[in-house]
Amino acid sequence: MLTLMLTIVLPSIFTITIHFVPEDPDIRKLLSLLPESARLESLELTLSSLIFNHILPVFFLVIPIMAASIMAASAFVGEKERHTLETLLYCPLTLKQIFQAKVLACFLLSMLVCLTSFAAMLLVMEAELYFLMGRLLLPSVSWLVVMGLVSPSISLIAVTLIVRGSAKARSVEESQQSAVFLVIPLFALIVGQFTGVLLMSTWILLGLGAVCAAIAWILLQKSMGRFTYEKLLY
Repeated sequence: MLTLMLTIVLPSIFTITIHFVPEDPDIRKLLSLLPESARLESLELTLSSLIFNHILPVFFLVIPIMAASIMAASAFVGEKERHTLETLLYCPLTLKQIFQAKVLACFLLSMLVCLTSFAAMLLVMEAELYFLMGRLLLPSVSWLVVMGLVSPSISLIAVTLIVRGSAKARSVEESQQSAVFLVIPLFALIVGQFTGVLLMSTWILLGLGAVCAAIAWILLQKSMGRFTYEKLLY
């Protein structure tokens, strides 16, 4: 439901509000601060483009984490509660391989939800823009960076940490509560985008994605280094 709110309901509210609310001189002054390349032929389209290409992409850093958190939080501790962990550890895989398999399963699920949400949002928002303003908006290059690099990298970091936390947790509830703290910094980023405190350019996103990808790879390789079968079982 929260995914639908972020990708369908909120963008629709933004688009309809921009179309029907009268023009405000203060908004015009604010938009005059934007670079010339970001301005379109009308106030409506400029505001719609600003929301579409600068605010909505940040939602897709949160969605994959939320989608994977429930499954990832129960990755190991759920096995303990269902008394299936012992059977899992008998399989001909190392502990590191089991850990990576659980991380990748949660990661692929989260990215499937993320890509499906993006397709639904794009379809609905473009239809509303064409119906209300008579024009479509093309996604900027930042969308490619977010969906192709930043979102997968941040999702992989979060899933790795949540699955590792699941291996240490005593219950699924404890693991899920710990996972919530990973989303808080991203909500702060969303607030920054809305208030105009922080508008991330494509180059900043690209650098952030490269750093996060490196961190994700290191975490995936090192996270289970000190774990043993005994620690997992007890």
